[in-house]
Amino acid sequence: MPNSTMMIEFLPMGFSDEWELRVLHAVTFSLMYFVTLIGNFLIVIVTTLDKSLHTPMYFFLRNLSILNACYISVTVPNSSAISKAGCVAQVFLVVFFVYVELLFLTFMAHDRHVAICQPLHYPVIMNLRVCVHMTLSSILGGLVYSGFHTGITFRHRFCHSNVIHQFFCDIPSLLKLSCSDTFGNEMIIFASGLGSGGSCIIFIIRSYIHVFSTVLKFPSGNNRAKAFSTCIPHILMVSVFLTSGFCVYLRPSGISATIWDIMLSVFYSIIPPAFNPVIYSLRNEQIKCAIRKIMINYFNQAIYRCCC
Repeated sequence: MPNSTMMIEFLPMGFSDEWELRVLHAVTFSLMYFVTLIGNFLIVIVTTLDKSLHTPMYFFLRNLSILNACYISVTVPNSSAISKAGCVAQVFLVVFFVYVELLFLTFMAHDRHVAICQPLHYPVIMNLRVCVHMTLSSILGGLVYSGFHTGITFRHRFCHSNVIHQFFCDIPSLLKLSCSDTFGNEMIIFASGLGSGGSCIIFIIRSYIHVFSTVLKFPSGNNRAKAFSTCIPHILMVSVFLTSGFCVYLRPSGISATIWDIMLSVFYSIIPPAFNPVIYSLRNEQIKCAIRKIMINYFNQAIYRCCC
């Protein structure tokens, strides 16, 4: 038996060893974190209070905003030591949120496909009951998927080092610290990643092929522009999320970790939640009108209370 010690805590690697840069990174990510929370909670509040936004599109957008607020809270950069129990919890939650977000993005593509290609059947196909079932099934599937991968990851012993070449606990970085054979884990991650991610990609591409073929048949330029404005942001977000996630999770563990691994992790763990309010809401006239209406009603009520 090789000499080894059981890890009781892990130490995430920072973006830089210089004190000034560490302070700059801490301030930057703290600002991004609070702005992200405010933006996503604003979407949740607006889509909940405004009854005109109680549609399947905004139902999934509201769920995605809640998910993003939780996701960035779990993956926000941390420079302090993480206990093993905390690392287990972080891995479980990260995998869970990644899996569920991928399914939500797929559901949103399906929603756009039905709304544009089958508008007359849209209220029947995408009714509230169907949306709730899709959400609950994605959460249940995420719990099973995350529990499985977390379990097979932490059955290994970690003895090479306690320094994680990442700013949070994730499976690829932990496998590099294992002193046992991780080939089986790599194959499982590769197969499950291609299976779940690949099937979602195929479904999303298929949905948007039908969407674009239908949109190009529209006689009016305004209708085309409106349809494209609801689809292009979603496509960009899916592309950034999946490309960076695949680069981190599907690369062999034998490849040495670099600062680019950390930067790629930023693109799938911090950038999507931060830009979700921008690309889905600030360019959406319905959201902006709902925000103005809520603010006007709030100030009118405040003035009325002051006068009374």
